[in-house]
Amino acid sequence: MSDDAPKSAFELAMQRLQQKDKEANVGDRPLTDAQKGAIAEARQVYRAKSAEREILHQAALRKAATREEVELLNENLRRDVERLVSDRDRKIAEIRGEASP
Repeated sequence: MSDDAPKSAFELAMQRLQQKDKEANVGDRPLTDAQKGAIAEARQVYRAKSAEREILHQAALRKAATREEVELLNENLRRDVERLVSDRDRKIAEIRGEASP
């Protein structure tokens, strides 16, 4: 792609982020073996928590008697999974030494 061709919004956003990183002197820092291990462990812990939550959700669904109960359970599961993902991502950012998102 030549420099004269129009760029997509994604390309422009990536270009701005790369420029910000360059200005802040943030480069691609390779992770240490300890960081890689800690990240893998964090992912495993949150994967286990998510699986546990899904099992509890399925058990609760079997006991639900009304559509409203099912909808409430599904909403609670969605909210819990979002929280777990956010917590996992925050933990990984801490391990990498980045600012929390």
